[in-house]
Amino acid sequence: MPNLILLRHGESQWNLENRFTGWVDVPLSKKGEEEARQAGEKLKEYRFDKAYTSVLKRAIDTLNIVLKITKQDIPIEYDKALNERHYGALQGKNKAEIGKIYGEQQLKLWRRSYDVPPPSEVTDLNPDGVSESLKDTAARTLPYFESRIMPDVQAGKDIIVVAHGNSLRSIVMKLDSLSREQVIELNIPTGVPLLYRYDSKGKITEHRYL
Repeated sequence: MPNLILLRHGESQWNLENRFTGWVDVPLSKKGEEEARQAGEKLKEYRFDKAYTSVLKRAIDTLNIVLKITKQDIPIEYDKALNERHYGALQGKNKAEIGKIYGEQQLKLWRRSYDVPPPSEVTDLNPDGVSESLKDTAARTLPYFESRIMPDVQAGKDIIVVAHGNSLRSIVMKLDSLSREQVIELNIPTGVPLLYRYDSKGKITEHRYL
C-alpha cells in the first residue's frame, strides 16, 4: 500500500513575525528548523521513492532536513506549482495590524476563504500586482498534483510532498472532498506530517497526522 505524505514547511521567520509571506523567499526560523527535525524523526520508519517540493527556500530546507534525519537520498522534483499562494499587497504586512485596519472578518476571508483574493495593488514586495485566492492557487497546484504526483502514488510509489499552507490546503480540499465552507476552517500546521495511505485500487484507507 503506497503512502503519500504531505508536509507543510517548518515555521518561517515571517510566520514567527506574524507576517504574510506568500512568494517572498524567507528562511526557516530556529523553531522551524526544529519542527523539520521533529518531522524527520516521525518519518524515520518511512521510505520514499521520490520527493516533490516548491521552489521556495523554507520548503526546500524542510525537505532537506527530513531527508538528512531519515538518511534518504532520493530524486527531488522542484516546481513553482507547489508554491504558497501569492498574498498580493498583503505580502510582508503584519496580520494583526491588517486585522485592526480591515476587521477580523475581512482578514479571515483573505486568509481562509476559497475565492476571495487579497488586494492586488503594486507594492515593493508585489511589483507585478499579483494576487491569488485559494481557488487561484488550486488552479495551478491541482493540475500539477494530478498529472505529476498522483501517477507515482497510483504506481505504488511512496511519495513525500513538502509545500505550503495554502498549496497543501488546495490538495487536502480535493482529497477530502471539502466544501468551500469547510475549507475556511482548514489550517494545516507547520512541520507535522499528514499521511494518506492508499490501497491497490487507489482508494484512501488511512488519513491522519503523524
